Amino acid sequence: MPGESGSTSLIRVLLADDHDVVRRGLRVLLQEHAGWEICGEAMSGREAVDLAREMQPDVAIIDLMMPDLNGLGVTSQIRKASESAAALTRQLLAFSRQQVLQPQVLDLNETVAGTEKLLKRLIGEDVQLATVLAPDLGRAVVDPGQLEQIIMNLAVNARDAMPEGGRLTIETANMDMDAAYVQDHPPARAGRYVMLAVSDTGTGMDASTQAHIFEPFFTTKASGKGTGLGLATVYGIVKQSGGFIWVYSELGHGTTMKIYFPWAGEPAERGAAAPASRPRPGTETVLVVEDAPSVRSVIRQALERYGYTVLEAPDGETALQLAAKHHGPIHLLLTDVVMPGVSGRQLAERLVHLRPGIKVLYASGYTDDAILHHGMLEPGIAYLQKPFTRDALALKVRALLDGS
Repeated sequence: MPGESGSTSLIRVLLADDHDVVRRGLRVLLQEHAGWEICGEAMSGREAVDLAREMQPDVAIIDLMMPDLNGLGVTSQIRKASESAAALTRQLLAFSRQQVLQPQVLDLNETVAGTEKLLKRLIGEDVQLATVLAPDLGRAVVDPGQLEQIIMNLAVNARDAMPEGGRLTIETANMDMDAAYVQDHPPARAGRYVMLAVSDTGTGMDASTQAHIFEPFFTTKASGKGTGLGLATVYGIVKQSGGFIWVYSELGHGTTMKIYFPWAGEPAERGAAAPASRPRPGTETVLVVEDAPSVRSVIRQALERYGYTVLEAPDGETALQLAAKHHGPIHLLLTDVVMPGVSGRQLAERLVHLRPGIKVLYASGYTDDAILHHGMLEPGIAYLQKPFTRDALALKVRALLDGS
């Protein structure tokens, strides 16, 4: 009836004497619940909370009334709708960061290991699961149930991006973000983090898709194949936990999603950390090839800060032309792996032929394990994983030029 809440209209239907009326009423309510899964593509966080609150009484009442509904021919549909609505309620609250979390100091490695068996069933036999877990991983403060939700959601998203099978890699690592790095990478904050990375060898995403992936109800899947809340839920949980997400993807080259949780202490068995090395300056010439202007600018500034001469190019062809025209030595090529046109690997092969003795350092947002299993690079090459701090860049460049 007009003006009634979903709960009131549900009670009215369930109290009807005529079973046909009950069946018809329930089917209408089932359709309403199904409609909630595809509603309001422009829904705001506040609207998401309001919808979640409106759904909660309906979910509770359906659950209470289940014993009285046997024999009406719609029991399985009701149960499915109730479970779906309950899950959607949790997702909406997580997206809007209104869900009450119960954070604990956790070892992410233990959580990942504990989900492996379920993940293998979830992703299917045509997707290979690999884990690369840092043995010295620090602790993070996270709600354990929500951490499992993050892993599952990212795994499902990765599986769906590999319709013909592939490789799903979950990695953990300790990361340090300095003030110089976070200045150019909002919303990151300076400090120590524990990273959880999920990589796939799937279809990848273009920049336009990446710009919307954390929006609620945004999906690239066919109608009825998803609510579009999986990644929005991940985003909400991570933000509510004080962390942030970094995404790297290229069409045809898969996707890596890195989640950074604030560091909460050393593992119990680990001793005091060795003091961090300080980068030494240099005077060599470095050719930087990176198709993202902002990243290229940061790399150039960082290297110039340590005394290097920097030549820069936005793509492989421009880099080759620049190298051919440059009269002085080029000691090091620092190149992105995946670029339009000439790839980083192809560029390096041609430059080594053009300038024998040049050293090569690859950089990419993909994790080390993922990039090797993409077949882009061979084991043993010099590789720097994005995002990296300026000091980490300078240390890697210096070590490579010194032959260490």
